[in-house]
Amino acid sequence: MTTYRTAPRPAAFRHGVRPWLYCLAALLCLHAAPATAASPAQAGRPAITQAVASASPAPAVVTTADLTKAPPRHTELDFNLYKLGTGSGPTVLVVGGIQGDEPGGFSAASLLVTHYAITNGSVWVVPNLNFPSMIKRSRGPNGDMNRKFAALRRDDPEYDTVCRIKDIILDKRVDLILNLHDGSGFYRPKNEGPMRNPMRWGQSVIIDQATLPGARHGDLAAMAQKAVREANGGLLSPMHEYHLKNTRTAEGDREMEKTLTYFAIRHGKPAFGIEASKDFSTEQRSYYHLRVLESFLRQAGVGFRRDFALTPRGVLAALENDVAVAFFDQRLYLPLDDVRASLGYIPLKKGEKLLFTASKPILAVVDEDDGYRVFYGNRALTRITPEWREYTDGPGSLSLDVDGRKVVVPFGRMVTVRDTFTVHPVDGHRVNAIGAQVARPGARDDSECDVPIRKKDFQNRFSIDKSGNIYRVEVYRGEKFAGMILVRFEGGAKPGKRDMRPSVAGKESLLGY
Repeated sequence: MTTYRTAPRPAAFRHGVRPWLYCLAALLCLHAAPATAASPAQAGRPAITQAVASASPAPAVVTTADLTKAPPRHTELDFNLYKLGTGSGPTVLVVGGIQGDEPGGFSAASLLVTHYAITNGSVWVVPNLNFPSMIKRSRGPNGDMNRKFAALRRDDPEYDTVCRIKDIILDKRVDLILNLHDGSGFYRPKNEGPMRNPMRWGQSVIIDQATLPGARHGDLAAMAQKAVREANGGLLSPMHEYHLKNTRTAEGDREMEKTLTYFAIRHGKPAFGIEASKDFSTEQRSYYHLRVLESFLRQAGVGFRRDFALTPRGVLAALENDVAVAFFDQRLYLPLDDVRASLGYIPLKKGEKLLFTASKPILAVVDEDDGYRVFYGNRALTRITPEWREYTDGPGSLSLDVDGRKVVVPFGRMVTVRDTFTVHPVDGHRVNAIGAQVARPGARDDSECDVPIRKKDFQNRFSIDKSGNIYRVEVYRGEKFAGMILVRFEGGAKPGKRDMRPSVAGKESLLGY
């Protein structure tokens, strides 16, 4: 049986002071026991970490977050619960990914985890409730999960998932629930055409009934109307106008009786559906989701800070930056911004289930034949072909001369090199610059230490990135892997523009909610 896990909130990281420096994100992973996550400010860490670079020729070491308290994930596609905020005051539960062909909703929920600091109250986020459907870009490979909350057979493949999200909804600390969706067309109270009529769902805030007597925040219609007004204050076009949609579920709407929000309503919990139109790009959908979501947070009394501009361009930048995965307690990490379609000979631990950490909650490493496929939402980024190795404790860092200056680079870091680097010997270990061909006259071993290495010494096909600038330097004790760093050469080919949205274009269901 799979289990959901909770996780500390990752720090939000950005690129360094030069556009060609790709910082590795705060690699996030999930914890088996519930815990209130700390924002960057609450943790006493800056929300932005830059590469150390200046006008001087000192080498720049790309930094990453402290992940010592972040245990790793397995490759099973289970959902995750993130608890953000102070742990006191109002608590809002946000759910994304219940239907996998709705990337605007799960992308917005992901940004809430990675780019928001909760300053008052708490926000609980499940950004990937139906992770298998997200990977497959399907409304639901085992049927529509949002129709399984009234009754469900025990032998349904999603029975355990539905039961666990019900338990979270019913937690006495949860005051309000927001379920994020992408809907077809544009909901309009009156018929304005085939894609703008009462049967459509896009650009609507959905309630099952106008009020919920006895509940805190029980005036559902008033809250929804305010959220509609505030969303409409930031329309990209007048044609994108939001409206309130009351399904009046209790009056006989058999389909809506089966939904997550109506389950919450029946148990005295205020709940709302938020729909963005499937006519938009992923970042535009997420932009509108966040405008509506932020209104509900304010109305519930939840304080927050966001570290990007709430515009489609700002949303896209936040979605596309710092996409990375790591293994072996962050000693082996892979930046994915410009990653090759396939990475070979990656030293992964022999004889054990794969563990990984990820910078985004909608990143996943999935078993595939004799290797792994890395997905960001439903976008396949790369395939990893492992070289199975035993692991061992190592020195934890490498000492190098980089362009004439000495620098110590911890495992799980990247150093920028203008021209040449030389690795100092590591007692009892050998160093392998993957893909480098260097002459070492008189050398007594095959460790690539004490020899200057330049970019021209590397075979391009061994680079991590398609631009051919980033290479692995691995450390071994005998045949056992101890850790690695990355070197990134300046002045090489600039990375081409790559679409890093967590979604790919494709067919989406015309159904709603």
